[in-house]
Amino acid sequence: MQGLAKQKLWQGAFCLLSVALVLRNTAGVEATEFSGGRVTGPLLTLSNIGIDLFVLALLVTFVFPRVAASIALAASLFCLPIYLYFTAPGPFRRVFKGEYKGLLQASFVWNLWTIAGMLALGVTAYVCCRSFGVISRGRAPSR
Repeated sequence: MQGLAKQKLWQGAFCLLSVALVLRNTAGVEATEFSGGRVTGPLLTLSNIGIDLFVLALLVTFVFPRVAASIALAASLFCLPIYLYFTAPGPFRRVFKGEYKGLLQASFVWNLWTIAGMLALGVTAYVCCRSFGVISRGRAPSR
C-alpha cells in the first residue's frame, strides 16, 4: 500500500509544480496583445484550460489516481503549445501563419523557466503514465 501512496504523492506534487510553472510563465502576457491575437490568443486559452485541469487533477489524485492521471495528461498536452511558442517562435511562426505584431528576434529562445516548465510537463506525463500501471491490489508497478 505504501507504493500506491507514494505514487499518488508524486503525481500530486508534479501537478502542483506544473501549475506553478505555467502560471509563472504566462503571468506577464495575460493583459497584453498576446491574449487577443488570432494565433496567440488560443495558445493562452489552452494554457488556462490546462491550469484548470491540473488543479482538478490535483484535487482528484488522492481519490481516483487513474482518472487524475488522465486529466493531468490532457492538461500537459494543453500547456505544451505555449511552451513551444516561447521556446521556438521561429518554427512556430512558419507552421502557424498569421499576423504577428512583434518582430522575430531569434528562431529559438533559451529561457530557463520555459525549459523548466517543459521538463515539468514531461515528468508529469511520465508519472501519470506510471499511474496507469498501478495494479488494482494497491501496489506500485515494479521498476
